Amino acid sequence: MVEGLYARIAKWTFVYPLLLVSSVVMLFPLAWTFSTSLKTAATVTLREVKLIPDPVQWSNYITIFEESPLILYTQNTMYMVVTSVIGGVVICALAGYAFARIAFPAREVLFYVLLSTMMLPHVVQIIPLFVIFDRMGLVGTFWPLIIPRLLGHNAFYIFLMRQFFRGIPLELSDAARMDGCTELGIWARIIIPNSKPVLAAVGIFSIQFAWNDFLSPLIYLGPKKELWTLALGLNAQKGFEGEITSLHKMMVISVYMIIPMLLVFAFGQKYMIEGVTFSGMKG
Repeated sequence: MVEGLYARIAKWTFVYPLLLVSSVVMLFPLAWTFSTSLKTAATVTLREVKLIPDPVQWSNYITIFEESPLILYTQNTMYMVVTSVIGGVVICALAGYAFARIAFPAREVLFYVLLSTMMLPHVVQIIPLFVIFDRMGLVGTFWPLIIPRLLGHNAFYIFLMRQFFRGIPLELSDAARMDGCTELGIWARIIIPNSKPVLAAVGIFSIQFAWNDFLSPLIYLGPKKELWTLALGLNAQKGFEGEITSLHKMMVISVYMIIPMLLVFAFGQKYMIEGVTFSGMKG
């Protein structure tokens, strides 16, 4: 009883205030970004930090769409997001099921070889991949961005799937197999319906990666603005092309990129945490 009282006092005295301060520190940059996006060109240059702009200029959000082809960039980005989710969820789920439930020669060796690819920095793969796609004549198109994503290019997703599938009781698969169900049928009717947390987690990771990816579109799409994704187009306007130099307009662009990811995380955080947590419960 006394120990429980001391624990509650400690939480209210130290833990909760520390969490509150940490939350404020983490949220301040986001609040400042949104506040700056509503300022005028005159007030944005003031040195004083004001989270409530005076006056509030909502027209900044309309102006940025008139000055920049954000709708086209967003449309191109959605192609990447959709293909990334299909490859991450469907293809990686098939590969994860094979490593978890199908016995084939050198299965464990191949799985550890797959895991070892996670140790390779992304920059090491850039030149070989570019040479391959260039010789195929695909540079300057969406295909160098779409093909790797559709093929389930991320070994981490396969690892999560495999670990989660190993936690599903074997009896369910054996019963379906005795009823004449094929391996693909077991995957579709037994494994997938019982794997919503890990599927949601991989889906969120895939969306985040495709939405924020800047380097790959920069390498493969080049100067073709009609093919630019959102991250590439917005960074071009914010930086290396100098099309937008006003700080408040840069913050409008930043808010435009942040809000979708916040919504995805807000609605999917429960499943994402469950998927990552349960994937590590069985080796």
